[in-house]
Amino acid sequence: MAAPVVTRPWRRRLRRLGWSCLLLALLLLALRLWPQPPLREAAPLSRVVLAEDGALLRLTLASDGQYRLWVPLERFAPSLIEAMLLKEDRHFFRHPGVNPAALLRAARETWGGGMRQGGSTLSMQLARRLYGLDSRNVPGKLQQIGLALWLEARYSKRDILEAYLNLAPMGGNIEGMESASRIYFNKPAAELSLAESLALAVIPQQPGRRGHFGPSLDRARLALLAEWRRVYPHDARNSAPLELPVSARSRAQLPFRAPHFAELLLARHSGAELHSTLSAPLQQQLERQIAQFVAQNRARGIENASALLIDSRDQSVKALVGSADYFSTAIHGQVNGVTARRSPGSTLKPFLYGLAIDQGLIHPQSILKDTPSAFGPYQPENFDGSFVGPLSARDALIRSRNVPAVWLASQLRTPNLYALLQRSGVRGLRGEEFYGLGLALGAAEVSSEELGRLYLMLAGDGRLRPLRYLQEQQSAPGEALLSAEATFMLRDMLAATPRPDGLPADPRNAPWPVAWKTGTSWGFHDAWSAGVVGPYVLVVWVGNFDARPNPAFVGIRSAAPLFFRIADGLPLLDRRSWQPPVPPPGLSRVDICSASGDLPNRWCPRITSSWFIPGVSPIRVSTLHRPVPIDIQTGQRACPPFDATKVREEVFEFWPSDLQALFNAAGLPRRSPPADHCEQSASPAADAAPRIRSPLSRVTYSLRLSQPDETIALNASAGGDARRLYWFADQRLLGEVPAGRVLDWRPERAGRYQLSVSDDLGRSAQRILDVEILP
Repeated sequence: MAAPVVTRPWRRRLRRLGWSCLLLALLLLALRLWPQPPLREAAPLSRVVLAEDGALLRLTLASDGQYRLWVPLERFAPSLIEAMLLKEDRHFFRHPGVNPAALLRAARETWGGGMRQGGSTLSMQLARRLYGLDSRNVPGKLQQIGLALWLEARYSKRDILEAYLNLAPMGGNIEGMESASRIYFNKPAAELSLAESLALAVIPQQPGRRGHFGPSLDRARLALLAEWRRVYPHDARNSAPLELPVSARSRAQLPFRAPHFAELLLARHSGAELHSTLSAPLQQQLERQIAQFVAQNRARGIENASALLIDSRDQSVKALVGSADYFSTAIHGQVNGVTARRSPGSTLKPFLYGLAIDQGLIHPQSILKDTPSAFGPYQPENFDGSFVGPLSARDALIRSRNVPAVWLASQLRTPNLYALLQRSGVRGLRGEEFYGLGLALGAAEVSSEELGRLYLMLAGDGRLRPLRYLQEQQSAPGEALLSAEATFMLRDMLAATPRPDGLPADPRNAPWPVAWKTGTSWGFHDAWSAGVVGPYVLVVWVGNFDARPNPAFVGIRSAAPLFFRIADGLPLLDRRSWQPPVPPPGLSRVDICSASGDLPNRWCPRITSSWFIPGVSPIRVSTLHRPVPIDIQTGQRACPPFDATKVREEVFEFWPSDLQALFNAAGLPRRSPPADHCEQSASPAADAAPRIRSPLSRVTYSLRLSQPDETIALNASAGGDARRLYWFADQRLLGEVPAGRVLDWRPERAGRYQLSVSDDLGRSAQRILDVEILP
């Protein structure tokens, strides 16, 4: 019988130890691979609002009353990490969470009667912070050691170091290096100097004493500096005057800038860090100008104002002032006037005119009537209570005449002004019937923010784009509410508005044109001025948050002066290159008779030019000025046939009777043409109208793509008294030629055209033309 195999005891113990180590390694691997809750969620965080250059605007308290920010490890200055490890745990990356040698040394010194020392690693300090441990006794210290090992088993060294840097006590209710750097040095932790890093690294040991940056901190900092130079003797930063005291701010000096802007972002957006688009210099400019303006006009009852500045190049909000004084309870200063909804007065009129331009009702020089008018039961009046008669659309908009605006509103098709406001996102609109035609005069309520978004369309191509408050927000293409041609014409019209101070439109030869409009709400509750200043959109409001009226709240008298105080300073603060918008390719210029707004006939005394959209803008030959034969002896109208030696020709303006009466009432009577007592006989007028000779009727004209020089000859015979002929295709002006000349025209597309020709006496003829394009 064989003897049994005896296994030596030490081999069995070695095997068990091996299996135990393997199981422990697998357990640690499983813990490391198993998803763990992020250490970032260990404590509530503060929120920070930053300007576009990274300057601190607002730092809020976390829900537990602490200032605490969390940034990734990569956003700490390397000198801070090195100084912290040198001071607290220089063997951090080599121990498993506990440093036995440091613990034994601390125990010997503490319980051997020497100076009390700490032997905690960063992992142990983080465990004490996360689990609220009392490590001043043996049970608490043992618990701290176990939890430090538990942290090391579940998280990487980088995770633990990052958490410690973000949760370390830094004095008072300040936790973490990022919040301490922001509060003490007004900079992010990534920008700390070596001297500042050494100062912050010694605070966690005695945050209550060293958080005041007194002698205790200086002694600890200098001691750490000596150790730094011993460990890093060749560091180039050692040559700096690191022994000098480090100056720091207190929590009482924590920035509280752009308060309405910061509150708006904190209310609308989530996230601990809000990197805004606000420009600190522009914000200070607006705040300073508003404060000075209110101080200088307080005697007029002007106590409050707000302003919004938007960069049209990227739709970013660069400055926002919600009230003249955020801390004034007398004016309800904490109310944000930029988001408050008020009656905008006449600031909506440009968009009404833009719709009228796009719908072919007017061009800038079209003549509108400013006469007493009734639109059903509605009888609008002008702000000054008077009427000026006929005036161009450009002048009607610049002078903010109410009657022409209401007439345009009554003529609009879909979309009208109400639909445009709806599509632009104006909140709180009632039903369209509630406003009626009064919407053209500001019957609805809008906020400065909504008005700024509308004027942003005028600064661009007529597309509605959202405002950008955060740098990460992207510019959206936007919906086209107006055409690029209409917005260009509106800017051109509004740029001619006289300044309220009487200075020329360009007082300092600045390269930035200003296209602007004022508004006054009914009852003198709100004064507005809004417009485009070079690349910026600026909206200014003056009034009271409690809606108290004031006769001084008139747009041109109060809001406009503040508007230009701000506008004149903008080019000095923005040196970036900017080019004024060029006319869109769909725009053309044409000569216009100033008095009628139509193409000039031969008798028009004053001719100007106007932008118009071919095929859209209304265009015809003027018939306002006409010659009348006058008998030299009697001064009466001469009747044909007459002796040319006894008749002279005089040109008269043939105004409608209502406008003629308005001229008389205003003391500006026009010469009335003499009465026509002649018997009407067969008139050659019909024979004198142009006759189209080419193109021929009922003939299809073929053009070849391979022959780009092929054209269609437009030729018409005209009466002997006609001097010029104007050719149109589908109401689009093709050109003008002297009577008897041919105009060569190449159509842009195949299809049917409504061709017409008019002479300079207003007589016309039409013809249908079919065109085909061949390869």
